[in-house]
Amino acid sequence: MKLFFSPASPYACKVMAVASELGLASLIELQASSASPVKCNMTIAEHNPSGMVPTLLTETDGAIFDSHVICDYLGARVPGNHVVPAAGPTRWQAMREEAIADSLLDAALLARYEMSLRPPDLRWPEWREGQMAKVRRALARIEQLAPAFDGRADLGTLAIACALGYLDARFPDLQWRQDHPQAGVWYDGFGQRPSLTYASWST
Repeated sequence: MKLFFSPASPYACKVMAVASELGLASLIELQASSASPVKCNMTIAEHNPSGMVPTLLTETDGAIFDSHVICDYLGARVPGNHVVPAAGPTRWQAMREEAIADSLLDAALLARYEMSLRPPDLRWPEWREGQMAKVRRALARIEQLAPAFDGRADLGTLAIACALGYLDARFPDLQWRQDHPQAGVWYDGFGQRPSLTYASWST
């Protein structure tokens, strides 16, 4: 398998964290890639119309995207694994937590693009604040859930770790640990897992 990958993409790092926990990382050849909401990566677009990372190329099933679908695909390759539960309450728990993490990242990325890519005279402060409000709501929910994270290394906790790592790297002024101490203590330990070292901010 080949994965269009960027260590700056928290979604791509989530995929590799899941692959690592499943024991599949050695089967994936990373294709160093970049993608931008302004300029499409046409090499990736040949396989994924969005032109975005991560995109997984498989030998038998064609291109798989986006990160949620890729993680589910990888999980299906290892029957009975606990990382991407196949059915039952643990599956819905992990997928719900992944959705919270992805919603945080979606909003954080839009807020970052507003300030880093949009010309200054076209920036919309209310738009950015609306996105950051979503980030804060997601953090509040993660803080509520954090006591149940201990002992788990699955799709949900891996996705949340990638999201919190992204905030540390790209939004240091947010200082999210101040209002979310349980999540902070959990992440500072869990974030040391080898499976999470694919992110550029982990080195």
